[in-house]
Amino acid sequence: MITARQSRAARALLGWSQETLADKAQVSLTALKRLESANELDVYESTRDQVRRALERHGILLLTSDQGEGVMVVRAKADNR
Repeated sequence: MITARQSRAARALLGWSQETLADKAQVSLTALKRLESANELDVYESTRDQVRRALERHGILLLTSDQGEGVMVVRAKADNR
């Protein structure tokens, strides 16, 4: 499950606006704003899943451990030049 903080951090790493992520995830901007809300608003699980998938398609790895959550950009070796 993607958290609000992970979504915001992943967008920052990719240089995406909320509008860009909403478009790539095929969710409404309102739904994405709810997901990224600091107030932990209710969001459909399908919305979280679509956002997660869109980010993963663009190289984002979601990290979760007993110490917390985070994100990492995974790039193909050709991108490291």
